[in-house]
Amino acid sequence: MHSNASAQTPAITVAGFEQLLQTHHPFSAILGAEILEIGVGTATLLLPDDAAHQRLGGIVAGPMLMGLADLALYAAIVGATGNAEAVTASLSINFLRKTPPGGVLAHARVLKTGRTCAGDVTLVPAVGGEPVAQVISTWGLPAARKP
Repeated sequence: MHSNASAQTPAITVAGFEQLLQTHHPFSAILGAEILEIGVGTATLLLPDDAAHQRLGGIVAGPMLMGLADLALYAAIVGATGNAEAVTASLSINFLRKTPPGGVLAHARVLKTGRTCAGDVTLVPAVGGEPVAQVISTWGLPAARKP
């Protein structure tokens, strides 16, 4: 990543990414996540407040948080590289505390691009407060297919 990455234009727009999800990743609709921002190697998504995302006790379920983080980093990687065929190679999550009722924000950033990308995601309550989870993930970028 270049130090002036924020001044560059992302390789995909929010609308373009939403279309990509509809056509190639329809399963992502299960989360109902809202794509708030995509930058060059960054993305912010919102997992809305939804009782269907919760486990016993009203806590947002871990698989929902993992799915949100995975989707957020995918958006950041496509924003950085333009390669929509990126695939998760690893994802490690540290659950730091219970997620309070309400939505969850995912702040993703790409730390390295190339044939393998690496990044992290911080998950925080939409109402504010301390992070509820930290995610580290690596991705493979297959060679782009010729049209």
